[in-house]
Amino acid sequence: MAVFRIPGPLRSLSGGESTVTVEAQDLRTAIDELDSRFPGFKGRLLDDEGQPRQFVNLFLNEEDVRQGQGLSSPVGEKDEIAIVPAVAGGGLRR
Repeated sequence: MAVFRIPGPLRSLSGGESTVTVEAQDLRTAIDELDSRFPGFKGRLLDDEGQPRQFVNLFLNEEDVRQGQGLSSPVGEKDEIAIVPAVAGGGLRR
């Protein structure tokens, strides 16, 4: 089973769980499985076109999925999927 690492801001969707295991062949199916168990994830992770939202980074075994096969990336039994919300902030202090 693959493991999703759930960041603090999204744990309200997972019932407070920091990790969730799923069985899937690829990343898109893994997100579907996560959303079927914990509704709301798909809408937070994917845009209306079904692609990762601009300010959400998805890593499969520490590799940014945007740099590889995207949501078609194969997911294996021992793989780890990290959801990392992009962080933006104020300007530099001088």
